[in-house]
Amino acid sequence: MQPHELINDIKSKEDFLKFLTALRNDLSTNDEDWENPTLARYLEAMEAWITDSDAYYINTNQLVPKQPTWKTFADILYAAKIYE
Repeated sequence: MQPHELINDIKSKEDFLKFLTALRNDLSTNDEDWENPTLARYLEAMEAWITDSDAYYINTNQLVPKQPTWKTFADILYAAKIYE
């Protein structure tokens, strides 16, 4: 299963770990599809996305998280894959 297919079902640590495994496998097999395949670029994109994340949640009709959940961490990690 692809990482983006798992995000909305993350409700526990175990769900997050399944997502994390899928994300790592995706990088190993599809790094050309990653906007940010190096650690430096990935962390830079992560920082930028977290800064702008309220807009993402509002634009996708989701509540802006007041406290991070396992799903929030998955959102951050997946967004850093593609965020410019």
